[in-house]
Amino acid sequence: MGNRLTRIYTRGGDDGTTGLADGTRLGKDSRRIEVLGCLDELNSLLGVVIANAGAEPPPELIRVQNRLFELGAEIAQPTERRTTLEDVAWLEAALDRRNAELPPLKEFILPGGHPAAAHCHLARAVCRRAERRLVQLAREEQTDLLFVLARILARRDGGHEVFWQPEAPV
Repeated sequence: MGNRLTRIYTRGGDDGTTGLADGTRLGKDSRRIEVLGCLDELNSLLGVVIANAGAEPPPELIRVQNRLFELGAEIAQPTERRTTLEDVAWLEAALDRRNAELPPLKEFILPGGHPAAAHCHLARAVCRRAERRLVQLAREEQTDLLFVLARILARRDGGHEVFWQPEAPV
């Protein structure tokens, strides 16, 4: 893939708006732009965790970073779907697998102990904020829930999903 960004600034947002991937202009204070900012902040913090984790950072974090980037792309282009139920299943399985390595938790844990752990706690807090903002956006636009339900319903009774074919004949 070649370089696609030739400039860091466009001056297109001087009026208080910013552009989505599909060309739509939104206020910089819109819910969708707030979600994008939260996801970007979370992804950046995960980069700090990885950078501070030593020679062998948790490989799950790299995959999560990539999936967060895809989620951001999906939010920036509302008609495009990049996240799947398989992503959720993978995340839950990784959580269960990693949690099984730990002794049972008997007390609350305060952030700290190691720079990577402290940054990971900060990323966790930002992740929760991003989730709250994403839920607000979904409540307003009701696109994400309907998309997931459509995927589930398409598979019922032997049905199937119809996938996009980029080079489909006309």
